[in-house]
Amino acid sequence: MTFLVRLGAVTVLVLGAAACSADEPAAEPDGAPPVVQLGAPGEAGTTLAPDEVEGLEDPIHTAADVTFVQQMIPHHEQALAMTALVAGRASSDDLATIAERIEASQGQEIDQMEDWLTTRGEGVAGMHGDHSGDHSGMPGMLSPRQLDRLEAASGKRFDRLFLQAMIRHHEGAVVMVESLLAGGEGGQESEVFQLASHIATDQAVEIAAMKRELRQAGRE
Repeated sequence: MTFLVRLGAVTVLVLGAAACSADEPAAEPDGAPPVVQLGAPGEAGTTLAPDEVEGLEDPIHTAADVTFVQQMIPHHEQALAMTALVAGRASSDDLATIAERIEASQGQEIDQMEDWLTTRGEGVAGMHGDHSGDHSGMPGMLSPRQLDRLEAASGKRFDRLFLQAMIRHHEGAVVMVESLLAGGEGGQESEVFQLASHIATDQAVEIAAMKRELRQAGRE
């Protein structure tokens, strides 16, 4: 089950007054829109009474959420170590633009993830280790040997190696998001869900851009 389907099974949605179906429940007399708790895929939702809405609790973070965030930090840090190699090695101006986008988005996400951990009293220390270390157990991470090979390259060879490696790196991050949200133990807390969803969406856009650039590099 994909994480979006899973989200639909557990999320409470507030339906706006501008709903277009006559079958949807009418708003309460005081003008407040009804709250509908979605059922499992294929099942109808349930309109909640006001006292049921008040009794709903915000989902709390889990150990799976903490592990995801703690692992995603060094994952992002390695991506930034890779983009730092672009200046002086890449032959394509487009590659520099892609690297700048990655640096902006993932640098901001690292700050957000560190704040998330700190706010919840979870460990941040030790996350800023040597990004050239062997993180082969995490999807998409480059080995020290692969990083050395990338650092030693230049020109069009660097462009191809960088794009191939960063595409795999991004795809690994998407796998980590899917594992969290489809695993049944994480992704319920709204902030970590939004963070994970944003990572997956943002990196999917960048994967598409890098694949286009890689095809262009192959024609040159």
